[in-house]
Parts: sequence; C-alpha cells; structure tokens
Amino acid sequence: MTERIEKSSTTLYQALWNSADILRSKMDANEYKSYLLGLVFYKYLSDNMLRYVSVLLEEETEDLQVAQRLYVKACEDSDIKEDLLEELQDEFSYTIEPQLTFTAQVNAIHDGSFQLEDLVQGFRDIEQSSEIFENLFEDIDLYSKKLGVSPQKQNKTIADVMKELSVLNMAGHAGDVLGDAYEYLIGQFASESGKKAGEFYTPQPVAKLMTQIVLQGKENQKGFSVYDPTMGSGSLLLNAKKYSNESGTISYFGQELNTSTYNLARMNMILHGVSTANQDLRNADTLDQDWPTEEPTNFDAVLMNPPYSANWSADKGFLEDVRFSTYGVLAPKSKADFAFLLHGYYHLKDSGVMAIVLPHGVLFRGGGEGKIRKVLLENGAIDTVIGLPANIFFNTSIPTTVIILKKDRPTKDVLFIDASQGFEKAKNQNTLTDEHIDTILEAYAKRENKEKYAYVAGFEEIVENDYNLNIPRYVDTFEEEEDIPLETISTTIQQTKKDLAHAESELFGMLNELHGTTEDADKELQEFISKLMNDGDNVE
Repeated sequence: MTERIEKSSTTLYQALWNSADILRSKMDANEYKSYLLGLVFYKYLSDNMLRYVSVLLEEETEDLQVAQRLYVKACEDSDIKEDLLEELQDEFSYTIEPQLTFTAQVNAIHDGSFQLEDLVQGFRDIEQSSEIFENLFEDIDLYSKKLGVSPQKQNKTIADVMKELSVLNMAGHAGDVLGDAYEYLIGQFASESGKKAGEFYTPQPVAKLMTQIVLQGKENQKGFSVYDPTMGSGSLLLNAKKYSNESGTISYFGQELNTSTYNLARMNMILHGVSTANQDLRNADTLDQDWPTEEPTNFDAVLMNPPYSANWSADKGFLEDVRFSTYGVLAPKSKADFAFLLHGYYHLKDSGVMAIVLPHGVLFRGGGEGKIRKVLLENGAIDTVIGLPANIFFNTSIPTTVIILKKDRPTKDVLFIDASQGFEKAKNQNTLTDEHIDTILEAYAKRENKEKYAYVAGFEEIVENDYNLNIPRYVDTFEEEEDIPLETISTTIQQTKKDLAHAESELFGMLNELHGTTEDADKELQEFISKLMNDGDNVE
C-alpha cells in the first residue's frame, strides 16, 4: 500500500513539473505559476465532483471517463439534473456543468473542438457558485499574448498543459499527498523566481522549525487557532496541520496584500483538505488597517515571515492605534519590521506563542526601533532569539533571525541560539536538515547555556548591553587558530620557494622559445626576456 502511494506521488510530482515545462519558455516562474496552479486546482475540483457524481448515481467509480459519461447521461433528464446539481452544490459549494468539466474539455482537445471560452466559463461558474470561490481565478489571463501571439496559439498552449495534467486523477490521492505536491510546485516556483519569491513562500525547513516551536506542548489541544497576517501562499499556516494531533479542529486566520498570492493561499488551503468553515482568509494591507477586529481577535499562535525592511506610511495617526500606542514611537517609514512584529504580538493570546522571521537589524538598530525593543524587553515579551544561516530564503542571501515572543512571562531573560553554522549547502540555497532543526528545538526546550551555541541572558545583562540583542554579544563562537610549530612554518616556506623557482624556470623556458615576427621585433623581445630574467635573479 505504502509503495503504491509513493509511486502515485512520484507520478503526480512528475506530471505537475512536466506541465510547467510547457509554460517555462514563455514567461518567468512568478507569472506562469498562476496558470499552472490554477489549472491544477480546477482539475482537482472537477475530479472530486465527478467521483461524487458516480457515488450519488450509485455507480461509484474512480475512472473519470466513466464518471463523465454517467454525469452526461444523468443530465439529459432535466429533473435528475436539477436534483444532482443541488446535491453537488450542497456538498461542495460549487457545480461544474457536464460539458465544462476538466475531463470533458480534455476530450474536446483530443477531438479538436476545445475552445478557451469553455475554460473561462468553467472558471466563472465556480467563482459564482459561492463567496468561498469568489474571484479565485481572476489573475489567470487565458488571453494573454505571453501564451501565444494569436488565439490559436493561446488555445494550443493551455490545451498542451491540460493534456499533461489529464493523466492524473486528483480525486484519487489520499490525505495531504496532493496538497504537498502543490507545496512542492510552489517551492519550485520560488526557487526559479528568486527575489520575487519572498512575496509568497517560506522554505519548508524554516516553516517546520517555527511551527513546532509555537505548537510545543499544545499538540493535543482542540480548537487551536493560528494567525499569519502576511500569509503568502499559506505554507506557514498549513504546517500547523502537520504537527497537531487535532488537526481537524485547527482554525486558520490569514491576511495577504497581493491578490494573486491570496488566491494561491485559498487554493492551497482547500487542496490540503482544510474545511472552509475552519479558515478565515482576507485580501488586505495588514499594517494599514487592523484585522481581525471582531472575535476572535487573539490567537494561540502567530506565525509571520513579513517582507523585510519594507516601506510603510508610519503616519502619526498610528500612534493612537491600539497595536502601536503602548510603545510611544512607530517603526521607521523605511523599515516596517517592528510594525509587523507589533501587529502580530497584539493579536497573540496571553497563553500563546509567536514566531517571526526578520533581518538581524531589528536586534540592534537604534532610534525608534531601539525604543520599541526596550519596551518589549521590559515587558518580558522577547523569549528567544534564534540566528539562522545565511542564504536559506529565496528573497535574500542575508542571515535572518527567528524571534519568539510570549505574554505574561514570569521572567525577562532571553535565550539566544546561534544556529548560523548549522546548515547543508545546496546548489543555490542553504537549507536546514531535520538534524539541524532538532538541535535548535532541543536548545529551545532545555533553555540552558551551551558553549558556542546557546546562552540565557538575564535582564540585567541585557540592560548593561543597552538593550542590544545582537547575538555575538551573548554567544561567543570565536575559534582560536591552531598553533603551528616554527619548524612546520619554516619547512612550508622552503617548499614554497622551491615551487616558485620551478615555476619560474618553466616560464622562462617557454619565453625563450618565443620569436618576433621581424628581426627588430625579435631583438626587442629577446632584450625584454633577458631583462625579465635578470630582474628575477635580483629578487631575494
């Protein structure tokens, strides 16, 4: 059984990536991800619906062509069709007409009758079925010139992608297999998109680390709530599902500014089997206006990977905003890092845990940021500072830090973990392995000093350091250079001299074989070589 699932998963991943090849030559990954992920999602909705049609008609099958024929035949009777569509709407909150299913449209591709207008209509019908799917496909421009300079070429490009995807039965994958494959695709797009990827993706090892920290000791909690106000594709939020033993009861709250990315998160949630009743996602500017403002407003966990050192208005009116008013100053206009942090912290329950990724500058920069940091430390809000390796994010090569915040702590000490050297070097990115993550988690749980790795700093020590949280001030990772005996140094110098003499001899030998193209040129060349050799002899 396990072998069959693994084989199925491999086929799924391969087919998804093959379909990406068709679009890869036409536009960059940041653009074509919307087309491919949108079509994958449409096929998922269509396949699920067709399988359920066969169940309702009491002829259950996983063969999509058989289910399609059953659906078409049933809809030839207007009374049966009306009842069937009503059942489907109740079950899925959407319906797809028989001629517009993914299967039907692939059949049309094979017989030469496929038109993009049918796919557009299929998208539109789903969007209009329920507010859950409202505007879900709005950023997928099927008439874009990038797909082809003519309608016929646009038609062919999308048809080719659909044919690649047609070999998959999306309804035949159990659990999170399809959702994880979707995450894999998003990760591949992030790798190709470079800096633009920071808008929508947190690498899985970092997401895994942060999620396990906020869920520590709460794995069996029912009704656990998690909030990400800069959710991107939702990968951070969805990790909670992996590490909770009551995943079916988790409530997900997320906000995202970019509409395309917001739609991606909505699809990602559904593909991971998250009930629409358990998710509350919003397309808006997190800093511009507080959300959520109606219950629930505070959460068991806050997970954030906001854009680093982004610009924001920092309008004076925000000093009256409940999220920022306690601190007396605002984050600088050119660095919204603390604005994001304070927003997330405001929405954390008294018993909750927050994990946020930010650049190291937030640990030591002065001005308004220094004042905010001081208030946070005086309130005991900053629990742990973890230094991550450089080059593990797609949108920056700089080292970053994960800051863990809590409320109502009995102490004001801070645990510092320097994990900057624990990584595996990959082709383009560094990555954290499970072993690296486990080492960090162990240090976090033990909260003890560990030479050259972890240090618990008391509040008095932090005050003495003028509230500066720069990790090297607390974790000494200096390694003394090994003493080398003078005899070894002398031997090395002598060998180096011999090597230089040998190389010089070979060079002059090659120079002596050179000749000028004329008698004068040859004479001039020989004089130059002779001078060069004499200069070499004079060098001590």
